[in-house]
Amino acid sequence: MSTHPKRFEILLVPAHVEDRGAASVADSAVRSAVVEATGRTGETGYPIYEGHGVMADIDPETRTVEALLVDGRELDYGLTALVRGPETDERTAGGSR
Repeated sequence: MSTHPKRFEILLVPAHVEDRGAASVADSAVRSAVVEATGRTGETGYPIYEGHGVMADIDPETRTVEALLVDGRELDYGLTALVRGPETDERTAGGSR
């Protein structure tokens, strides 16, 4: 049985936002999606998670986005993908362009 999380939340945040002030990361996101494990492995070797128009290969140990498609396209330059896990409110950056 896999010990990988069944779902993550991916937040797409503008990379230029340096000081959010009192705003949370979720409040700064231009898009978010809850993605669930598909049971497949991507070309990166990591599990594929999909949902709400987002498909991502996520390293479940480091919570790093290794590959990402948003509505079938690569992430736009200037956006960073952050992962929020199911157990904690922890966020990890990955996939910035």
